[in-house]
Amino acid sequence: MSACVEEMTRLSVSDCGDQAEANADEDVVNPWNVVSASATGIDYDKLIVKFGSSKVTQELVDRIENLTGKKAHHFLRRGVFFSHRELNEILNAHEQKKPFYLYTGRGPSSDALHIGHLIPFIFTKRCPEFYKNIVRIRRGVTFNQVKGIFGFGDSDSIGKISFPAVQAAPALSSSFPFIFGENSRVPCLIPCGIDQDPYFRMTRDVAPKLGYPKPALLHSVFFPALQGAQSKMSASDPNSSIFLTDTPAQIKNKINKYAFSGGGATIEEHKEKGGNCDVDISYQYLRFFLDDDKKLEQIRKDYTSGELLTGHLKKELIGILQKLIADHQTARKAVTD
Repeated sequence: MSACVEEMTRLSVSDCGDQAEANADEDVVNPWNVVSASATGIDYDKLIVKFGSSKVTQELVDRIENLTGKKAHHFLRRGVFFSHRELNEILNAHEQKKPFYLYTGRGPSSDALHIGHLIPFIFTKRCPEFYKNIVRIRRGVTFNQVKGIFGFGDSDSIGKISFPAVQAAPALSSSFPFIFGENSRVPCLIPCGIDQDPYFRMTRDVAPKLGYPKPALLHSVFFPALQGAQSKMSASDPNSSIFLTDTPAQIKNKINKYAFSGGGATIEEHKEKGGNCDVDISYQYLRFFLDDDKKLEQIRKDYTSGELLTGHLKKELIGILQKLIADHQTARKAVTD
């Protein structure tokens, strides 16, 4: 089913890339296009206001730690997952020992997975009814509603207009009777990039009308392209991405050749003025993949002061990514049909 949905996604939105262009001083974030107006990347506080979601607060992180009895994942501690919709409802269900399920929307069999696609995998690791629900959702949402949510126009293809119902259906537990049986009210938690939020705003509107609970959402920041934080990593651009099928040599070459540096133009300038971690892609990637908070903070201090050079920072990242991807490739080989 994942391959089918992925193909429908590709066919229905592939012509949408030119739908929005960034203004000189404004970020563009929608299901088809993510472009930042700033070298430091998207302004996520503005996005929370624009999308009407809620910030993941320290109080919420503390509650997760209390409920799980474990230190929160570093994606939560560092604000990688920064926004949510009714995550408290999922925590309430967990506290009451009621079931819920995760909808990651990622087909792990794809050959075009890059390291940004690992984010939902890492965070979420610890069918006839499906298509019936697609039809139910299509009946429950008007064209006027999707025009308002997605900005569709009269010249948009029917595939683009009908696809939101396909993406919405897995958020209803009745789509999976082979998992949940006759229990159609199991709540769903969807960790995703905030650019996908419009699909699930629509889902949250229609779910109660169909007799289902609203899905909860947990939004992640975007995983930046190698060339800089102004755009997200894309599987369609091999030079902006590190793929989960890349060899150690390819990983090393891509980081050394393409990863945007926040360091000085010369060693002397770097030692004098230090590096800028806010725009340095190697440091930004370490925020995702280096577990050790103390080591990450020391790297930040050393790079900002100029003591740590760009080449050494990239070397640190290369070693981490080579091991991470090699481990993923080994685990994937062990999976059979």
